[in-house]
Amino acid sequence: MSLINLPLKKNQQFDVKYYFDGIQNKDLTILSKAITLLESIKAEHQLIAEELIELCLPFSGNSLRIGTTGVPGVGKSTFIEAFGKFLIETEHKKIAVLAIDPSSTKSKGSILGDKTRMNFLSTSPNAFVRPSPSAGTLGGVAKATRESIILCEAFGFDTIIIETVGVGQSETEVNSMVDFFLLLMLAGAGDELQGIKRGIMEMADAIVINKTDIENANRVKLAQQHYINALHLFPANENGWIPKVESCSAINTSGIPAVWKIITQYKEQTYNNGCFDKKRKQQAKYWLSETINSSVLAMFYNNPTIKLLLQKIEKDVVDGKTSPFKAAKILLDHYKK
Repeated sequence: MSLINLPLKKNQQFDVKYYFDGIQNKDLTILSKAITLLESIKAEHQLIAEELIELCLPFSGNSLRIGTTGVPGVGKSTFIEAFGKFLIETEHKKIAVLAIDPSSTKSKGSILGDKTRMNFLSTSPNAFVRPSPSAGTLGGVAKATRESIILCEAFGFDTIIIETVGVGQSETEVNSMVDFFLLLMLAGAGDELQGIKRGIMEMADAIVINKTDIENANRVKLAQQHYINALHLFPANENGWIPKVESCSAINTSGIPAVWKIITQYKEQTYNNGCFDKKRKQQAKYWLSETINSSVLAMFYNNPTIKLLLQKIEKDVVDGKTSPFKAAKILLDHYKK
């Protein structure tokens, strides 16, 4: 399987059958093109993407979806590289990594450098690394990540890892599309409890302290105890799972098997009590609501009458002639008509 993304010829168009057949035939180049199609904002591309998702949906849902987050510099990419290598070589898994790179608010550009930090996964025939720009999406998750998961599952990947930007509490958005939520932390970043955000901590199924190869062992143990104590302050999870705290070094791979053991224990427990499937259904309902919201918003701003009126009303708001609240009501009243 080739990992090279062949460039599209100018004005080259493909129908939905081209993408679906390519995914069914395990063509990584076509999978990459299909994800690019999902990320496109062109109306004609979105129509093909919608058809493709519907065709792939019956072949999806058979993977374990793992979200990884943490502050910048915690070693997310290095951890995923070590973790993915372990899963491929020891557990014989097929890994898809959807890595989200932050987009600049000024230039709108992204570095998309995760492939350079995942040398093994980027060249392994049993792995697929796809960096995508966050494009300003709340939660650091690219707009098409949810749909990309479906395509990767239809392709045959049994483990999907989502690496998020790592920018704070808005990262909790990732929890709406994964089965297991992994929070990476550091032991040597000052008072560990200062870095804890209640929202993200409550959603974590496991906290892993990374970079233990460069940290004092006593400091790592102290940090672990701090996190364990903090987790006990939160309400019990509905699924009965008690979040675990582990430590590892992505550089020398110590602790990686222990992290996988935690994830498999979580999967087994939630499968047996029915909460695994229940969470997937709740997520599908959530994404229905989110898609309706974004679609209505797009229709509103693309309405020709609203576009013209918005220019005038924006000026009135900026000049202080009318309040934002009254301006919004005027726009919505015109849209209803």
